[in-house]
Amino acid sequence: MRDLHSESRREFLKNGAGAAAGLAVAAWLPGCSTPQAPGSDAPFAPNAWVRVLADGTVRIVIDRSEMGQGVLTALAMLAAEELDADWSRVQYEQAPAHAVYANPAFPVPVQVTGGSASVRAAWQPMREAGAKARAMLVAAAAEQWNVVPESCRTEQGRVFHDATGRVLSYGELAERAARLPVPERVSLKDATDFRLIGTPLARLDTAEKVSAQAQFGIDVRLPGLLTAVVARCPVFGGKAQRFDGSRAKAIPGVRHVVPIDSGIAVVAESYWAATRGREALDVTWDEGPDAMLGSEELRARFETLAATGPARVARRDGDAAKVLSSAGSVLEATYELPFLAHATMEPMNCTAHVEAERCRIWAPTQYQGGFPMFLGGGARGVAKKITGLREERIEIHTTQLGGGFGRRLVSDFVAEAVQISKAVGAPVKVVWSREDDMAHDFYRPMSRHELKAVLGPDGLPLAWRHRIVAPSIILRDLPSWMPEFATDLFGATRDGVDESAVEGAADLPYAIPNLLVDWVRADTPVPIGYWRSVGHSYNAFVVESFIDELAAAAGQDPFEYRRKLLAHSPRHLKVLELAAQRAGWGRPLPSGRFRGIALSRSFLSYVAEVAEVSVRDGVPRVHRVVCAVDCGRVVNPNIVEQQIGGGAIFGLSAVLHGEITLKHGRVQQSNFHDYAVARMNESPAIEVHIVPGTEEPTGVGEPGVPPLAPAVCNALYRATGRRVRALPVRL
Repeated sequence: MRDLHSESRREFLKNGAGAAAGLAVAAWLPGCSTPQAPGSDAPFAPNAWVRVLADGTVRIVIDRSEMGQGVLTALAMLAAEELDADWSRVQYEQAPAHAVYANPAFPVPVQVTGGSASVRAAWQPMREAGAKARAMLVAAAAEQWNVVPESCRTEQGRVFHDATGRVLSYGELAERAARLPVPERVSLKDATDFRLIGTPLARLDTAEKVSAQAQFGIDVRLPGLLTAVVARCPVFGGKAQRFDGSRAKAIPGVRHVVPIDSGIAVVAESYWAATRGREALDVTWDEGPDAMLGSEELRARFETLAATGPARVARRDGDAAKVLSSAGSVLEATYELPFLAHATMEPMNCTAHVEAERCRIWAPTQYQGGFPMFLGGGARGVAKKITGLREERIEIHTTQLGGGFGRRLVSDFVAEAVQISKAVGAPVKVVWSREDDMAHDFYRPMSRHELKAVLGPDGLPLAWRHRIVAPSIILRDLPSWMPEFATDLFGATRDGVDESAVEGAADLPYAIPNLLVDWVRADTPVPIGYWRSVGHSYNAFVVESFIDELAAAAGQDPFEYRRKLLAHSPRHLKVLELAAQRAGWGRPLPSGRFRGIALSRSFLSYVAEVAEVSVRDGVPRVHRVVCAVDCGRVVNPNIVEQQIGGGAIFGLSAVLHGEITLKHGRVQQSNFHDYAVARMNESPAIEVHIVPGTEEPTGVGEPGVPPLAPAVCNALYRATGRRVRALPVRL
């Protein structure tokens, strides 16, 4: 990676195109400096998104991490559409870490991939980048032909002048276009003129993944590279009291044993040697005050907090407390959800090389860097803190990610690699085992939910109360001196309520006149983080399960019951009706099969799912899941289908198997034998139906997860007559 702060515009254009002369176009975001004049040698920080090479190749710089969600393709499509590029000549290039690549969907300047925001955030800037490149290429052709630009048109990577029959390829125009000024404003295409957006194009990264050419973090190789594993205290918050590395160093291939913040690192010539060295390591742990902590104690704490803890109001409509206290019959239910691990297919790893004047990092990270008080400042932030180097001396090379799901927003694994490399003076790759990963995750928080409702004469709810007892993800990372009002910058709502803890509950779409949703903060020693769909993952289960309970109490069909409550929520209603219609709601099923339905709005997208289940010998089986999604305008329908379907499978793993428990301060699960994911024989047939939309795109990476659990559990109620109020399912 080149020094972005010392390279001139001319050098960038030359070096960025490799051996061929070409054109690089910047899409300048608010607050960034303007480009230097053509030919200027003054230093500048280029933020090129589009590169057109002399051979006609178009390279699109992608500033989001690819973890299977398809951003390399979807974001390239946005720029290529406005550029009128020949899709067969389009390539992608991973962006470096730089402030200009901050994600505009986040309230603070961070270069991060999360919140299902990649396409939504890129919709405008990536299209503008392509449009600016196209305008410059057209201007170059018009200049060469001595005609007005308005007389030219573009198609498939070429500029045409129909009046004279002349045509030039983008490659032929690249060098001339590079000498022209970047236009400040451009017009974007009308949707009726789209040629790429909305089409099911094949993903750009498929071939290299199939051929094993894609580079994931675990694949990084460097001259003189050493491998490290870390012995960490098995109890959260514990630390090494003393250690003896002599037996570890006696293992052939072990080079160093060094203490770091998270434990004791064993550094060797191979992973096998490092692992054997760790096994031989003699460590005495100070397990700290939580050495006897267990899941049952935490459950009891949450139950006590639900009754006595200070509750903060997330939403209040009408007077639910008054209606509930005066009602003769109140429906009540308590739901509990466990900690969950991310269990990414590629365990945590990072390669770092710390030198006197620079630090290079190769990481499968979701968070390259940004605001220092947001999750520790990301990979660049933790490296800066450890090395003391200026940001421009810290290079972040983002590899592909073998799964993220929010786990790779936290940069603990990056910090380990940087600390160890600095200590031993060599490039080091830290590799976590599956057991390391399971025992030292940043877990989806456990939560407790207490609900009450009163039905009116028509069977519809007159009052609804939902108390949520859960830790705060966002407040965990903020310094204690920060005033409550400042937490709004980080996603907390008014009065210090963590928005991620109440999302999907406080924004209830159902028309209920008296509504109270409040939150009791319940911090624990267990590290927590963002898990795919965050608070929606548990609140949708609770809300949609309880709505089903109310429908049953009213003696009404759960689909029709929801329809009545969604009269003023047309987009919710549309996906609900589409899912029901495509699933055959109301039509007979084979003997022993039952349907359940649920819906959710998360990350600005609306998803409804219908699950078809059976139960045999107490074992549930999900046969079919029908999904309907409204995510605004669709960039690539293939990717939407993959992500919504993948979210359903991810949710199914949590429903059937997902649970992290503690005993004596230790996580009891260690690998996929006791923290299972859905296997092929458990996977249902999944259908995804997309509601055509004209609004700007919204998220699809996470919204398929929340409705799955309640749809399945509502179907299980019809199969067994028993409500599932705790996950994973145990019949």
